[in-house]
Amino acid sequence: MPISYTIAHSWDGEPIPESEWVSLSLSKEDSGDLIINIDAPFYSDPAPQQEKGSFWGLWEYEVVEIFLVGSDGLYTELEFSPHGHYLSLRLDAPRSVIAQEEEFNYEAKIEGHRWTATAVIPQKILPTELFRVNCFAIHGQNENRRYLCYSPLPHEKPDFHQPDRFPLFPKESL
Repeated sequence: MPISYTIAHSWDGEPIPESEWVSLSLSKEDSGDLIINIDAPFYSDPAPQQEKGSFWGLWEYEVVEIFLVGSDGLYTELEFSPHGHYLSLRLDAPRSVIAQEEEFNYEAKIEGHRWTATAVIPQKILPTELFRVNCFAIHGQNENRRYLCYSPLPHEKPDFHQPDRFPLFPKESL
């Protein structure tokens, strides 16, 4: 049964207009691979000047992100753009990357002022036992940059690498 998340707050907990909400749903295939579906507003931010696919530094562009934390504290950060770019990072502590840019199937489609996407994440790059999760969206440029969050995180500035503060992943799910 799919699990759904809605990004409906700024990074610090302020509610955002419904027109800015981002929806994600997660489900598992029999193989153990994770399917992530995204429905998000499209802000027409510039696309990376590279072919679609894995792209280091994607967080500098318009993205939706999901962080999946294992019971051992290792976590996977997945980033998705409306232009067909993505990034996969595995970390053993905040900002301590142990593996990066692993390939997976990803398709994105822009339609008017919204974009949708589907990613198939191989089980081998997922935490062994999902324990915590949080979702984020970033768009805009310079002083208009917006950082949005499923579950807000306290800090003096946007800091998504706080896995110990993420909500618990529902045990009975997936």
